[in-house]
Amino acid sequence: MRAKKRNWLTRLSDIFFRPKYFFSRIVADGKMEDAMLRAFMWGLIGGIVVLIVNLCRGNPFTIFSLFKAFVVYPVLAVVVLFICAGLMMLVSEITMGDRDWEIAVKGIASIFFVYPMALILNALAFDCKSIWAISMATDLYMLFLLYNIAVYCLHGKKISVIFVLMVGAVFLLGIYLSDYRTLWFLVKNIPATLKCFF
Repeated sequence: MRAKKRNWLTRLSDIFFRPKYFFSRIVADGKMEDAMLRAFMWGLIGGIVVLIVNLCRGNPFTIFSLFKAFVVYPVLAVVVLFICAGLMMLVSEITMGDRDWEIAVKGIASIFFVYPMALILNALAFDCKSIWAISMATDLYMLFLLYNIAVYCLHGKKISVIFVLMVGAVFLLGIYLSDYRTLWFLVKNIPATLKCFF
């Protein structure tokens, strides 16, 4: 148990401080079940912590909130895993990288610790300014991690990857500067978003 905890902390440390080293070591070995389980577990952890945060803030305990924490968030995490892996395959195609589905899935699964972190941070937003700041910070960090996956896991050309992610950043900026940001924020934290109107 202690060894697993140490390995887990080492993985997180490498992702934060040595991303090139970490992502370059991801290889295809036919074991995608671990990646799916990792995404599911991070989704479950995120759902439970969000439930606790909401209860501490005085939100009522309901069957629906329990269902979201133990079913919706974990299942959604696995769905998001495959959607993001598909997007990474598209990015890899555009940037002349490897077309390896398993590595794309494993690369995305390795950064799924961001999923519960984003859920928790968004749940902690309490007004319009905080939801803006938290949302932008998590979105930018995700782009940074996707860059590392595209370059070091899938071996896309750096210049091409930067260009594609810049297009993604411009798209996100368009959302933030348009009325669509309301929908984007509502998905993350309804009470904090509603304060933008009052």
